[in-house]
Amino acid sequence: MQPVPAYLFLTFLKIGATSWGGFMSLISMIQKKVVEKDRMLDNAKVMEGISLASVLPGPMAVNVVSYVGYQLGGWKGALISVTAVILPSFVLMLALSHFYFQYGDVPAMSHFFAGILPAVAAIIISVAISMGRKSISDIPQVLIAVVSAVAVFVSKSYFSTMAILLASALMGYLIYFKKTASTAAPESARPGFKIPYPLVMAAILLIGLITWPQSNPFAALHRTILLTFSGMSLTQFGGGYVIIPAMQKIIVDGHRWLSDRAFADAIAMGQVTPGPIFISATFIGYKLAGFWGALNATIAIFTPTAILTIIAARFFNKISQSELVVAVFKGLRPAIIGMIVSAGVSILWGNGFTLFSVAVFSATLGATIYFKTDPAIVVPVAGILGLLIL
Repeated sequence: MQPVPAYLFLTFLKIGATSWGGFMSLISMIQKKVVEKDRMLDNAKVMEGISLASVLPGPMAVNVVSYVGYQLGGWKGALISVTAVILPSFVLMLALSHFYFQYGDVPAMSHFFAGILPAVAAIIISVAISMGRKSISDIPQVLIAVVSAVAVFVSKSYFSTMAILLASALMGYLIYFKKTASTAAPESARPGFKIPYPLVMAAILLIGLITWPQSNPFAALHRTILLTFSGMSLTQFGGGYVIIPAMQKIIVDGHRWLSDRAFADAIAMGQVTPGPIFISATFIGYKLAGFWGALNATIAIFTPTAILTIIAARFFNKISQSELVVAVFKGLRPAIIGMIVSAGVSILWGNGFTLFSVAVFSATLGATIYFKTDPAIVVPVAGILGLLIL
């Protein structure tokens, strides 16, 4: 058995390199690898992480990774996991950014993605099936899952998603909470918090950069990059696609760092790379200040909410055994499973129903459910098939 830090780094490095398809694709990879294959964490903990990430700002996928890393290896595990999952898309985005600013175009990847997307949709659906078998046990939970799936598919609004989560939590409370149960946490389980040493050092470095004299143009630019992207991270709820219009207002209309065309290309490259669409910040940072600007923007967009997730997880672990919390999560879990189903169907629907896409979807679904094939193998193979056949 590998030491936990090595396991987390290698696991999330592989997941980060193969999780095309957005937030739910990455969650599906975590479920397949960490829960089902390696049994390092149980299904309920991952569901708790998804629920927590859904109500926190910033990139939900990276927030879930931070939560899982924290559960397995404390704050060091969270740091290792977040770094590893971002690293592949960061390196690829750097290469694409260099190519873009050298030659003024983005590589054509349409056939590659025509193969990948139905495979990703199948993996997401297989994870929803696996989670449903473990988490849905009665008719009310089935109804919550179905209503959630339909509502999220029809309405793409973040506010409707939040309304579904709140309504599902309320249903869990009304149906499953026993009014006579004692919900007070024991004295030993009440929240406490000790600030890790690295967070203190990070705060000192942040204060140093912010207070660096304005007359230094290097520091002034990097301070602006840091504050802009960390501010976006901490104020945007609902995941990657929700941040796009806000980012456009700030980057294009406000700072005028990019043209509308270049911003659209940045978002396109965020979709070309695996991992979260927030990685588009790397492109913008690279345009402003080369490698160090890209690194600054990437750290700023992902780190604040990853730290916020760790803090929230520390408190959440203390109250997770409360009868009230257990009842609420009996309503939340089927809602999340419904959302996962909706994400898979949306990807397949958006890709179009062709003979090739249906064949890839069916083959991937069968491979992942019946033969337990690793998604890290299935996804690249599907992309290669798209290049060869289409």
